[in-house]
Amino acid sequence: MSTNQLDKKVNFLHGFSHRTRIQILDCIKEKERTVSEIVENIEGNQSNISQHLSCLKGCGLIKGRQEGKYIYYSLRNQHVRDLLAMIDVVLDETEEDMDHCENHIV
Repeated sequence: MSTNQLDKKVNFLHGFSHRTRIQILDCIKEKERTVSEIVENIEGNQSNISQHLSCLKGCGLIKGRQEGKYIYYSLRNQHVRDLLAMIDVVLDETEEDMDHCENHIV
């Protein structure tokens, strides 16, 4: 794997590396939502949520659709939705091992 490919993979995975970004992805995985709806759903503040939405867009995980004065955010495509589902499956299978990980940070 080239350095460029590795850097792209690291940047992509960065989207999954923060609790708030995971909450946002879970919030929009079934239907698109506005920033206000996301803020209300995950009980965050608008400025923080907007920064994380920008990161998720930059990582290629979500897209925004403007309608009037609102932007509706959704997962980029079915592949991202499938990836989120696969993460849940793998977590279920590895949960016990993760409980014993000394480096595990919550």
